[in-house]
Amino acid sequence: MNKKATKYQPTTVAWRFYLVLSVIALVYLGLVARTAYIQVIEPDMLKKQGDLRSLRISANKVHRGSIVDRNGHELAVSVPVQTVWADPKVVVENNALAKVDHWQALADVLDKDVNEIKARVTRNPTKRFVYVERQVSPAMANYIKQLKIPGIYLRKESKRFYPAGEISAHVVGFTNVDDKGIEGVERVYDQLLTGENGKKRYRKDAKGHRIEVIEDVESVPPQDLVLSIDQRIQALAYQELKGAVKAFKASSGSVVVADVHSGEILALVNSPSFNPNNRANTAIHRFRNRAITDFYEPGSTLKPLTALIAMEFGSVESDTIIDTSPGWMRLGGSRVSDPINRGKLSITDILVHSSNMGTTKLALSVPKQFLLDKFFDAGFGEETGVGLIGESPGIMHDRSRWSQFELATLSWGHGVAATPLQLARFYSSLANGGVKKPLTIIKGGNDDPVFGAEQRIFSASSTENLLPMLEAVVNDHTPLAKVEGYRVGGKTGTAIKAVAGGYGNDYVGLFAGIAPLSKPELAVVVVINEPGGDLYHGGEVAAPVFSRVMKGALRLLNIAPDQEKTAAQQISDKELTHV
Repeated sequence: MNKKATKYQPTTVAWRFYLVLSVIALVYLGLVARTAYIQVIEPDMLKKQGDLRSLRISANKVHRGSIVDRNGHELAVSVPVQTVWADPKVVVENNALAKVDHWQALADVLDKDVNEIKARVTRNPTKRFVYVERQVSPAMANYIKQLKIPGIYLRKESKRFYPAGEISAHVVGFTNVDDKGIEGVERVYDQLLTGENGKKRYRKDAKGHRIEVIEDVESVPPQDLVLSIDQRIQALAYQELKGAVKAFKASSGSVVVADVHSGEILALVNSPSFNPNNRANTAIHRFRNRAITDFYEPGSTLKPLTALIAMEFGSVESDTIIDTSPGWMRLGGSRVSDPINRGKLSITDILVHSSNMGTTKLALSVPKQFLLDKFFDAGFGEETGVGLIGESPGIMHDRSRWSQFELATLSWGHGVAATPLQLARFYSSLANGGVKKPLTIIKGGNDDPVFGAEQRIFSASSTENLLPMLEAVVNDHTPLAKVEGYRVGGKTGTAIKAVAGGYGNDYVGLFAGIAPLSKPELAVVVVINEPGGDLYHGGEVAAPVFSRVMKGALRLLNIAPDQEKTAAQQISDKELTHV
């Protein structure tokens, strides 16, 4: 019995063994293939998943640079604020919505509807970031922090603040909620003011410890921007302009004050303006910088240019007498006339009485192309070089055919349109001895290769002869433009606004002038658009503003008064010398 038992040998079914062996081999080969596929053919997915769990980026944000005036007074600064944001996933997982009183307190401090906030946070529970409110004050942020609502967090940001408010709003402009410049110099110099944020990419372990720094990019600090604006003169000009627009029931107005030697703009204001710190419910048209975007027919303010062109060509001298009798003339089928027959007039008298007849004869005394070229040389039909967004080149037609009547109207400042800024540059050229310089809003000048170069457009002798004529205009015809203690030269302008198909019923009153004439320093242009009262002439609505702005600016800059000497005396002296 035992013998038989020892002789028994268990048998194994071969196919079962090989089946199990094959399954093991297939599983092993599948794992190898999957491993090779993941690591060799398509490794990015695992890397991405690993990075999501371990890779972090910390930003080193820089505040936007400040904008200051030429004396260092702040016009735009960045102040620290906080942004309230939510992590919907954390809110849902912690049942944070059950804290009804806390959510109501959050809504109250943000002045929002509590149901609206909850709906925004819970609209997509899988999201990890939702804005609740941007740019809240530190006090509000501290209150929200103390509520300790799960999933509600704070993040540091900065907000732009404009200390000068509406006074410098059109020049400085403003930024949007993401601190990107969208108007004024904030937009033009956005990159310079923004700088570049730094960042650090690092890897952390499961416990949150930093184990590897992968990339460390240093931040590029922003630069502060120094404008040519003198905020004292800016405030004075705005106050005077705002009062005039209201007093004369005008729709708008602009004032430009320029340094005639450097081309720096010391003041550029418009009325109505807006508060850049609170733009809610502000009409969009108020954001427009009218001094650079709106153009008008400058009217009689360009008659000095016509007189200067005639003297420059040599068809007349400063003491030439022009016969304007009988006070009217026909050019083609159109009539040119003065209100009365003024007879024989000197060039000074032509400007003092703003004679259309005299100006026409001066214009027709020079070749057509010479006249047109000088208008273009004076800067009409081109930008001033200031570089602000939205600047208009105005209108100056460049065509081959001009009738004599068109040339006559051009000589009075009709058929051409200019911005207040262009007019300021032209009068700066007169004050600067016939040298045209680009205007700049940046202290220190314009480095633009196109607009940065100065250009002589008139001889020094011709402009020197013109200045006492402009002084006579003020002394004999526009007493409201006088400035006590200073010799002032300038010219009024009153133009009917053009409409589709001709001219309408609205006026523009202008005055452009320079001072002190013994050594010109400043050019000031005042435009009062659509005055609504009985007074609408430039000498009535714009000249008083010019006088007060020029007087204040000269005193603020400590420019010494010059010795009083009337234009009539100067012309008399020249006549004696000539004899």
